[in-house]
Amino acid sequence: MDTRSLEDKGFYKLSWRERIAFGSGDLAQNFIYQTVTTYLLFFYTNVYGLNPAIAATMFLGVRIIDAVWDPIVGTLIDKSTTRWGKYRGWLLIMAIPLTVLMIACFIVPAWGVNAKVVYACVTYVALSVIYTTVNVPYGAINAALTRDQQEVTILTSTRMWLVNVAQVAITYGVPTLVIFFAGSLGNSSTESGALFSEARYGWLLTIVIYGVIGLAALLFCFKGTKERIVMSKAEQGKVKFSDLFTEVVRNRPLRIVSFMFITAFAIMAISNSAGTYFVKYNLGNEDLVGKFMVISAVPALVILPFMPLMRKKFGKKGLLYLSLAVSFIGFMGLFLTPANSVVTVFVFQFVRSIGFGVVGAFIWSLIPEAITYGEWQTGKRISGIANALIGFFFKFGLALGGFVPGIVMSFTGFNADLANQSDSALFGIKLLLAAFPALLVIVLALIVWRYNLTDEQLIQYGIEIEERNDKE
Repeated sequence: MDTRSLEDKGFYKLSWRERIAFGSGDLAQNFIYQTVTTYLLFFYTNVYGLNPAIAATMFLGVRIIDAVWDPIVGTLIDKSTTRWGKYRGWLLIMAIPLTVLMIACFIVPAWGVNAKVVYACVTYVALSVIYTTVNVPYGAINAALTRDQQEVTILTSTRMWLVNVAQVAITYGVPTLVIFFAGSLGNSSTESGALFSEARYGWLLTIVIYGVIGLAALLFCFKGTKERIVMSKAEQGKVKFSDLFTEVVRNRPLRIVSFMFITAFAIMAISNSAGTYFVKYNLGNEDLVGKFMVISAVPALVILPFMPLMRKKFGKKGLLYLSLAVSFIGFMGLFLTPANSVVTVFVFQFVRSIGFGVVGAFIWSLIPEAITYGEWQTGKRISGIANALIGFFFKFGLALGGFVPGIVMSFTGFNADLANQSDSALFGIKLLLAAFPALLVIVLALIVWRYNLTDEQLIQYGIEIEERNDKE
């Protein structure tokens, strides 16, 4: 079948401007939401003054709210169309509220302890609620651009390359800027006084900068993408909230991809959340935080442009298995290396980042596959509902990065007021950084083994769907 005939069936080739514009949407969300998930626990314990167990409970509570809210948003998006398109319009409408709430999470009000806990809960819950109204439609845009799986892989590679640009800026830039502005990342015992004193001021100014960059990137995504494959108005009117549960039951690939996401992002979030603590307390040098954290993003900047070629060479599963094996070696090396062997620690951080950078990027390309499978089954391309389900598992995985570390540190005796932590607290941090993620890598490999959609099947499904639509 020639290129023109394939495009008639929805297998569009995209310009580099549109690929970059699409990727900028995820760059924006990382500048905003990933910055929050990476540093908010540390900010709460060491600057805001929250007990780690309270912070952990709050992170878990937000995910319970998401369990109800995400499918509601997904259903609303699939049942409606904005004046700017079915999905793109949400990026424009919610961009400013999302940015404002991100900044609000890093303001320390001059209130009593209980009032500060309420403020932290309200701002973080509100941020998560608004983030869903951006993240779900953004994820659905991917499946609306083309059915071509190789093109989707290029889109995903471009998107994740930009995500890792954001990760470099977040992991290295945030602590570097905070220290530049304030002289310290902060300890709660030293941060009483004026509202914008010392570390509080440094964190707030840094977050404002990142929020503005994220806002600009989100608007570029809105401007530079074009929806081509969306549900018809007739099918749109048939969408029901119950479709979420029906889709979970009958769409096996979507279920498997969902479990990939919760596991992969739990690995990423737990390890990243522990990273700042590990460098500050285990290595004993907070000036190395930025350098240590940035290593998690740098390898992907080199590797991800070659991901479409690696997919062709190794296949989907082969590429994922190889990447998981490399990341497992890196995590175990981090766990077994003494903290005084700083160079070796950095080497294993680099190794785990090579492997997991590919895993974390590639699984995003599987979402449109699951959506196409569901459309082939039922005739409904419910991208919003599918991405709401993925979004819930993705955010639940990220929430574990706040909940699990908070609980573990609470049980192992972590105390933010102490410059030198106990041996049990240091061991708890190391468990979070490497041992728990290594175990979850094994779980993720078992989940990948269950995924069985092939590229040949997906091409045939796409052709059958378009031929069926032409007859209606």
